[in-house]
Amino acid sequence: MSTISNPLEMFDVKGKTALITGASGAFGMVAARVLSGAGCNLVLVAGNQDALDDIADECRGAGSKVVAVNKRPTDELICAELVQAAVDEFGGLDILVVASGMNKIAMINDMSPETFTSVMDANVTQSWLLARAAAAQMKAQGNGGKIVLVSSARGLLGHPAGYTAYCASKSAVDGITKSLGCELGPTGITVNAIAPTVFRSPLTQWMFEDDEKAKAVRAGFLARVPKGRLGEPEDLSGPLLFLASKASDFYTGHILYADGGYTAG
Repeated sequence: MSTISNPLEMFDVKGKTALITGASGAFGMVAARVLSGAGCNLVLVAGNQDALDDIADECRGAGSKVVAVNKRPTDELICAELVQAAVDEFGGLDILVVASGMNKIAMINDMSPETFTSVMDANVTQSWLLARAAAAQMKAQGNGGKIVLVSSARGLLGHPAGYTAYCASKSAVDGITKSLGCELGPTGITVNAIAPTVFRSPLTQWMFEDDEKAKAVRAGFLARVPKGRLGEPEDLSGPLLFLASKASDFYTGHILYADGGYTAG
């Protein structure tokens, strides 16, 4: 058994280059802040120009070198361009975090096929295209790499309130994670997913409030959460750094549930 003189070195990603899509969204901003604070070079990608500028400026202020790209990873060409931006600016790509995606809620008879397809495209097809483009570059570099997708507790569990598209899409992300973990394992590229439950964000902030509706919804949800609270952005920070660093070299095809025990019971 080898001796590890400084265990924290396993989490060192300083100087690595990370591409983060959905960088202006709730999880994407967590990823940008964590990897910026850890010393990564960043290619930040988002469709919202103003929000993208804000997070890019924040990361630059923290000392990171940042390229901001105002695009959505909607097709093969754009995904290839995003990876090439990392190569052109920083000489390669070490970490991919796919935090882009969407949810549209409707009961099945009220949801159009076009809506269902749009959710699947944003969450599944774009994850696949980005992983495909990143894997090609990482294999060419020959040094392995880290691909982190974003799933959800809803990839494992259903939901009674109009989540057929979202649940299906996150189950598919789980399948991509496991399959690519097997396929790319021999190359040194790990593929894992973070699967949160509800955590604080602009979209979920109402659940944290003290009004009667929020209290009722929160109480019903917390009845199944052993930790007894909703998630905070920092609850995703440690898992992300783990999956982006050498510390997770023996982990691939894994779905890491950041859910306070929600899926365990």
